[in-house]
Amino acid sequence: MPLLSVLLQADTLAHLPGAAPQQEEISLLYLLKEGGVLMIPLLLCSLIMVYVFAQRWMAIRKAGVLDPTFMSRIREHVTSGNMQAAKSLSKNTEGPVARMIDKGLSRIGKPIDHIEKSMENAGKLEIYQLEKNLSILSTLAGIAPMFGFLGTIAGMIILFFNIQHQGFSLENIAGGIYTKMVTSAVGLIIGLLSYVAYNYLNAQINKTVNKMEAASVEFLDILQEPVNK
Repeated sequence: MPLLSVLLQADTLAHLPGAAPQQEEISLLYLLKEGGVLMIPLLLCSLIMVYVFAQRWMAIRKAGVLDPTFMSRIREHVTSGNMQAAKSLSKNTEGPVARMIDKGLSRIGKPIDHIEKSMENAGKLEIYQLEKNLSILSTLAGIAPMFGFLGTIAGMIILFFNIQHQGFSLENIAGGIYTKMVTSAVGLIIGLLSYVAYNYLNAQINKTVNKMEAASVEFLDILQEPVNK
């Protein structure tokens, strides 16, 4: 077959001693070197993204952990009139749910709407703590691609300047465009990862918020049970 013969000849020539060397593989370090000066802010963006994501992920994960028997034990203490044990349990339990319930326990004796409002305010403070620094990720998702495009535009300006003063060279043009496109690729990757990280953490926060709302409703029901009896 002619096509098979051509492919075999090309493979043989590629392995001859005088054959041209194979193209160098692209590595992360190679891309960082080729990107130019604007890779420095992109590198800083990537480091900030990793730090914020790791720090927030650990904090949100810790906040989402709750003893499944916590509310049943609170119910047992409240219905039996042992408020001191209920308060001690809520104070010794970590997490936003326990702190919100502790706020409600401290308001027992006041009207239900007052207890509900105080728990709602405590819940808002807990949510604010969970969402702390998440705006950094959303900001990085926007500015990282901009840095990348800025690198490409700056590279094209330099490229046309060199053409004007040094003449047209296909090799130089291709190399210059390739080098500056690296910044766009890296910027888009960092922006995409920041966007995914931001939405993932928001989803985890929503799960914790749902737990807080369910615990709040259950606690208010517990307080009204003795009245219904």
